[in-house]
Amino acid sequence: MILGIGTDLANIERIQGTLDRFGDRFKNRVFTDEEKRKSESRKDIAGTYAKRWAAKEACSKALGTGLAMGIAWKDMSVSNLRTGQPVMHVTGWAKDRLAAMTPDGHEAIVHVTLTDDHPWAQAFVVIEARPVSARG
Repeated sequence: MILGIGTDLANIERIQGTLDRFGDRFKNRVFTDEEKRKSESRKDIAGTYAKRWAAKEACSKALGTGLAMGIAWKDMSVSNLRTGQPVMHVTGWAKDRLAAMTPDGHEAIVHVTLTDDHPWAQAFVVIEARPVSARG
């Protein structure tokens, strides 16, 4: 069953302007060390940060909170599998919120997809609850 859906569209040029103006202060407030390493290693640094920004916004919407109720930017982060597929991780209050919205007997799966086409970066997050199979 679907527990939540969120989407966000971020302007890469706006993120570039924020990076230019606030630099490490912005990066350290919003992104995990892994997200910063990934973004800084890419040719399109601002585009990579913008996709992760959009993913955090989309995840907060899928959690039903937006960026309110105690959720922190770093409570949501994106990494990539070796195949390049993005993976959303939740910690802290976001993890607590996910647990609270997951029905008994189910496990929550957070799906995320990212795309960009300059000057836009977009993310979709779908939170799914799957029944936990009985293990014998």
